[in-house]
Amino acid sequence: MTVSPAISVALTRCASYARPEVEDGVRAVFAAAGYAPAPGTRVLVKPNFLKADPTGLCCTHPEVVRAACVYLLDRGCRVTVGDSPAFGSAARVASSIGLAPMLSELGVPVITLDSPRTVTLPSGMRIGISRHALETDAVLSVPRIKAHTQMRLTCSVKNLFGCVSGVRKAVAHSTHGDKGNAFRTLLAEVPAMLPPTAALADGIVAMDRMGPSEGDPCSLGVLGAALEPVALDTAIYTMLGTTPQAVPLWGELQARKAHGARMEEVFFPMLGPDAFRDVRFRLPRSLTPESFHPLRLLRSAFRRLWARYRP
Repeated sequence: MTVSPAISVALTRCASYARPEVEDGVRAVFAAAGYAPAPGTRVLVKPNFLKADPTGLCCTHPEVVRAACVYLLDRGCRVTVGDSPAFGSAARVASSIGLAPMLSELGVPVITLDSPRTVTLPSGMRIGISRHALETDAVLSVPRIKAHTQMRLTCSVKNLFGCVSGVRKAVAHSTHGDKGNAFRTLLAEVPAMLPPTAALADGIVAMDRMGPSEGDPCSLGVLGAALEPVALDTAIYTMLGTTPQAVPLWGELQARKAHGARMEEVFFPMLGPDAFRDVRFRLPRSLTPESFHPLRLLRSAFRRLWARYRP
């Protein structure tokens, strides 16, 4: 039997969002993880743009997104930043968190991941994934580490669900959320439909207690990167002292034998999870259903339209 090589997960300390510190940290973890796209590669940088939020806590921090773009531009890549927010456009979210002028200075466009193409997942489920994500050369998932009231804890893999266009995400919740592990299966299978995907996690200040919004800031002081989002998430979950039994998506990935879902499949060229065992991160004690009630789906659709077309 062929044994797959261990995946390098690079973790480093980063105490603040000061630009020089973030840029140095991002370069260091990318180098240690072996992330080096070739010049000319079209890279979609996929942050977490949940919604317009002046506090910015429910979104990836703009300095981390900027540093990732600078690194890729320095390598000669063609960079686009994109997401399909729960409410409003990607450009509006980027503006609300202060990222838009940073990207404008770099000449990096911000797009909403719309124009879906229906794909059939290995399980047979069908979902509409943005053509912008499907037709690029590579994707870089750049999440903020967050507590989540349905998944308990989310990072790189769940962030890629944002490549599903618009209200289709909420429809997937309503359609599959009450069917055993069907929704978790969908979350695990969407990344397999995308071009080669690496990950950079913003854990300088995470969101704990609840999420994906309305949680509290939690200073973890960590940046992490890997060529495989599953492996980076395994490291983050382990760092925060949780288990596959407590995190439904992690448990699903282990059950599917996804490479990188077990610690013995991960190698740490910089710091390991034990270096961050002094952090205190509050997880949701109980989880809410993965399914959305039809009325919630209608409210979500109305709020999306209002956020997109309001004056």
